[in-house]
Amino acid sequence: MTSVETQKSNSTATDKATPLIQVKDLMKSFPIKGGLFGREVASVKAVQGVNLEIRRGETLGLVGESGCGKSTLGRCVIRLIEPTAGNIIFNGKDITNTTGEDLRTLRRKMQIIFQDPYASLNPRMTVGSIIAEPLEIHNLFDSKKDREDRVKQLLETVGLRPEHINRYPHEFSGGQRQRIGIARALAVDPEFIVCDEPVSALDVSIQAQVINLLMDLQQKLGLTYLFIAHDLKVVEHISNRVAVMYLGRVVEIAESEELYRHPTHPYTKALLSAIPVPNPKRHEGRIILTGDVPSPIRPPTGCHFHPRCPIAKDICKTDVPNLKVTGPDHMTSCLLAESR
Repeated sequence: MTSVETQKSNSTATDKATPLIQVKDLMKSFPIKGGLFGREVASVKAVQGVNLEIRRGETLGLVGESGCGKSTLGRCVIRLIEPTAGNIIFNGKDITNTTGEDLRTLRRKMQIIFQDPYASLNPRMTVGSIIAEPLEIHNLFDSKKDREDRVKQLLETVGLRPEHINRYPHEFSGGQRQRIGIARALAVDPEFIVCDEPVSALDVSIQAQVINLLMDLQQKLGLTYLFIAHDLKVVEHISNRVAVMYLGRVVEIAESEELYRHPTHPYTKALLSAIPVPNPKRHEGRIILTGDVPSPIRPPTGCHFHPRCPIAKDICKTDVPNLKVTGPDHMTSCLLAESR
């Protein structure tokens, strides 16, 4: 058994444990203001009624087209932005309305790795200062020497040299910068990390290194990931389970192998059919969706996917589908999906 298979197998043992994260009916809208007095004239419905669980020790992949609400959902889960409605339960405690010192304490347990390693690091700060900043905020070390030792340890953990501590971000490559971002996220010993497209800005060869680093860290430190990406092959490699989003809603969620082999939602089938294959002459099975993704300002009635769905019926225009069981540990939000 390969190391990847071993890690996924070990994480499967946690499947029946109490979820670390529970998201219930989560909604997030962004107001659009206009007119002379700047009144709200419309809203962008970025996340609409999402329900999902993230199990302790697993990697939940989150995929979908650009603008479907993946990053917004991830940032709502860790309270980086405030949800409009719904509940977020972390480790059995509802944290939706947590404020003040309790929220500050919660920040230690939930961290994020950002997409762009060039924009997420302050160019005026040394690498040592960037990684030490969360340690100072949470008062984790009394002395400067202890903080410096911790920073050097973190640099080694992510594959960088301790003597890099006094360098600035512009002196590093994109892959090295992302490793610094990972070290910053690890500084406060979190339990849960949102990986917001952490490899999309990197070269393919560097992507593999960063993905393997994340998997090794998960195994060593017992971390739980929400891994947001649009590269379906990367998600298949790293994830234990995968959730598919479309226009603010989760339309399918299943174990990684199950979803890639037996997708049941028409949108998931279309996404998977678009994965490049080594043989460019192999066109069979390619599903071409018609039309464009609808605006999140005025989403379609009923099932959001019905204007582009190749199997849509009249009921899809009026009824809102809920996630239903369509297989072992497999749920699909489709009125016409059949159970396996």
